Amino acid sequence: MIRKLGPLFLVVWLSLSGCNGGASLKPTKSARIAVRLPMGYIPNVQYAPFYVAQDKGYFRQAGMDVTFDYSFETDGVALVGAGELPFSLVSGEQVLLARAQGLPVVYVMAWWHDYPVAIVAPKGSGITTPASLKGKKIGLPGLFGASYVGLRALLTAGGLEEQDVILDSIGFNQVEALISGRDEAVVIYANNEPFQLESQNFPVDLIRVADYMSLSSNGLLSNETTIAEDPELIQAMVGAIEKGIVFSLDHPGETYEICKKYVEGLEQADQEVQKKILAASMEYWKTDRMGYSQPEAWENMQSVLLEMGMLAEPMDLSKAYTNDFSGGQ
Repeated sequence: MIRKLGPLFLVVWLSLSGCNGGASLKPTKSARIAVRLPMGYIPNVQYAPFYVAQDKGYFRQAGMDVTFDYSFETDGVALVGAGELPFSLVSGEQVLLARAQGLPVVYVMAWWHDYPVAIVAPKGSGITTPASLKGKKIGLPGLFGASYVGLRALLTAGGLEEQDVILDSIGFNQVEALISGRDEAVVIYANNEPFQLESQNFPVDLIRVADYMSLSSNGLLSNETTIAEDPELIQAMVGAIEKGIVFSLDHPGETYEICKKYVEGLEQADQEVQKKILAASMEYWKTDRMGYSQPEAWENMQSVLLEMGMLAEPMDLSKAYTNDFSGGQ
């Protein structure tokens, strides 16, 4: 669940591109390099593989001292595009939007292998397929980010246009908007809000984007310069993250306990709900090809963004992502 502000990359990039980012990022035998990693959202159990990689020393073993930065996703993309940082976490649509504005960013590792956005409606409302959304009032954070892209993908799957529904920008208050009856359906993340609603005895029907279309989802972003000049750094980071994913999937109980060290307030949260969120998130990380980006998912993402008017023209997708560093090549 990566937090969005919208594709305002270019102004930020131009303001950063004059900064001196020339220090070498290559690790030495005597010292680890410091890496600030923008996460794009608040501390959350969904980041379990990164907390595991930190706690188990996978980052240190790879020659890095990693610091988690919970700033907005778009800030991280701009910094990576300007060469000020080597990495950021990112959702697939932001990669294409950034490259369309001239940022030389490259997606180097797939973490989530299905797009987690979905729409939920009250159980029994009859809203169970994309086509059934016609004429309905739908709440979503706003006309930006993965939620909006996921909504448009579902409308396309249902043969609908945006004008066939009523959109309500509600910020990140989907649970309250649905329970109160403000909206007939809301756009959510399938690994999160359904369990919050369930805990409040509010049963829902779920329409997942992933059941209708494969889209490029959350992963690791780098840039063309780092790929050309320091591929070993990327390989080290990818390897450490993949170790974190494998451990998380193999040891969910211990992984949850590790998350408590990094997620403030997790001890006081509803433990049943949080454990379900972690378990549901893990389903999106499971794959036979660790880190591998599906070309079809990128082609579909580009098609959706073109239809939305967020991209003016098709681009060379082979430059937007690479599978050179994935364990599932």
